Parts: sequence; C-alpha cells; structure tokens
Amino acid sequence: QRACVLRGLSVYLNKDENLMKEYVVNISFHCLDMASTVIAIFIIRSKDADVSDPPLDVGVIVEGVKVLHNLGDVTKPCALLLGVIYSLNLSCPSDLNYTLEFFQKVLLGLDAQKLSHKIQ
Repeated sequence: QRACVLRGLSVYLNKDENLMKEYVVNISFHCLDMASTVIAIFIIRSKDADVSDPPLDVGVIVEGVKVLHNLGDVTKPCALLLGVIYSLNLSCPSDLNYTLEFFQKVLLGLDAQKLSHKIQ
C-alpha cells in the first residue's frame, strides 16, 4: 500500500517526475540509462514478471552510480534517498523538488510549517 502511495505522488502533484525508474532485465539498456541518471530509485524486474511478483533489485542511483541496492521494495529507497542527499550534501534536482519536499516536510515532519503552495 505504501509503495502505491509513493508511486502515485507524482501524479497527485501533477508532475512528470522520474524519481522511480523501472527496468526489465536487459543489461545493455538499463546500464546506459542508469549511467545518465542524476538521482533516482531503480526497480529491476525480470522479463516475464507479473505485477504482483517482487522485483529482482531495488535501489538508489546518484550521478549514474548505484549507491544502494537489494533494498527489497520501493518504500526503503524513498527513505534512504533523503539520507543519501543529506549525507552527501547534494542539491535537489528541480524536477524532483516537490516529491522530495513532501518526503521531508510531510512524512518526516522537518520544517513542516513552511510548505510550498503545491504541497499544501
């Protein structure tokens, strides 16, 4: 249920965000796409996987490098992504600003009294 809510967040915020990227096992394609990704959560599924099947791998990409992997489901990387951004002192990509603001201010309650109009 939490994974569905997190996936639907960009639709609710009316943004075409690429925070979560799904790949089907095809080494050459997803390696090239991952290398050009600034910040994202990746989900790798097998070619013949059903929607209810668990993914083969889930993790976090920062500047084309897998910094975390084998996290199980989508909820853990969402939480850990904020930790990676803060610990590496990274700036938030502009296309992800509302989603990351929602994670920080609504889910974690950090600086929650200063919400942007889009998040309110």
